[in-house]
Amino acid sequence: MAAAQSGDRAAYEALLRDCVPIIKMVARRLGVPDDQADDVVQEVLLSIHHARQTYDPTRSFTAWLQVIAERRAIDHLRRTNRRRLREVDAPLAYETHADPSADPSRPVEHSDGALQAERIIAGLPERQREAVKHLVLGEQSLSEAAALTGRTPGALKVNLHRALKALRAKLGQGE
Repeated sequence: MAAAQSGDRAAYEALLRDCVPIIKMVARRLGVPDDQADDVVQEVLLSIHHARQTYDPTRSFTAWLQVIAERRAIDHLRRTNRRRLREVDAPLAYETHADPSADPSRPVEHSDGALQAERIIAGLPERQREAVKHLVLGEQSLSEAAALTGRTPGALKVNLHRALKALRAKLGQGE
């Protein structure tokens, strides 16, 4: 560490590499799960980097490193425990939980919008209406829709493009 403090880059890189097993040992001793040990290693290496000028070369580097590793491991455990207490992983409860902010009138508005969309689509020319029906609403591929309608994929693309342009124009007027 003394060589690293004086600017020896190779010594600093070797030092950081040699610190990893000690940090992992300290983390395991304090109960950090193996899948989270790398997070602690990163936190400790950053702490060493930021505090490297405070190290006193007349004292034990390993003891200095172990104290930093212990503190970062404890911080990590506290943070993960707080997160675990705050967060609940219950996907079934989420799916069956009623939304308190839901507006009961919204499904009616949605169905009104669906009726309006159906009316607008019904007002399109037949070929455009078929293109929307098969490609957008039916989610069929171009080849499937072409086989059902007896038209070429290129013709369906053109009809869909014109239908979407007409729908945008009609919806834009309604706003």
